Amino acid sequence: MPADTLTEMPADELTADELTTAVVELPFHHRVKAGVASGENWLQLIRFGVVGASGFAVNTITYALLLLIPIDYKLALPIAYLAGVVNNFTWNSRWTFTHHRESHTAVQGMKFLVVSAFAFGVNYGLNVALVHWTSLHKVPIEIISNILVTPVNFLGQKLWSFKK
Repeated sequence: MPADTLTEMPADELTADELTTAVVELPFHHRVKAGVASGENWLQLIRFGVVGASGFAVNTITYALLLLIPIDYKLALPIAYLAGVVNNFTWNSRWTFTHHRESHTAVQGMKFLVVSAFAFGVNYGLNVALVHWTSLHKVPIEIISNILVTPVNFLGQKLWSFKK
């Protein structure tokens, strides 16, 4: 029986097992402290970084090649980002977050896509702003934007897409 339904039922309708099972949600700072102390979380972060580096390479190379064609950078960004997302979902679902999945791969893939789309929105905004405000070349700007967006992407993927 789901934990949230236990509080809604009168005690006389609960079984002995349900009465002895308590669900306690720790305060945020305790969850963060426990998460930082977990070796499994650090291993996931390292794997996420390796996968991210491969996706970063796919994204950056695709982006640089599209700019050579030449395609406008505002169109090249989503195409290159999507190539990296496909790479990252494949490897994260098979290697980084290998624990028992809560949902079907298609549902997990949609969650991954939603988080990636949010991260891309932040990345795209940074790209356009930096192209407008600086004299940096577009490829280094894409590299900077990807690095800045990585923590947001990791937290979204870990806490929602690949949630235990």
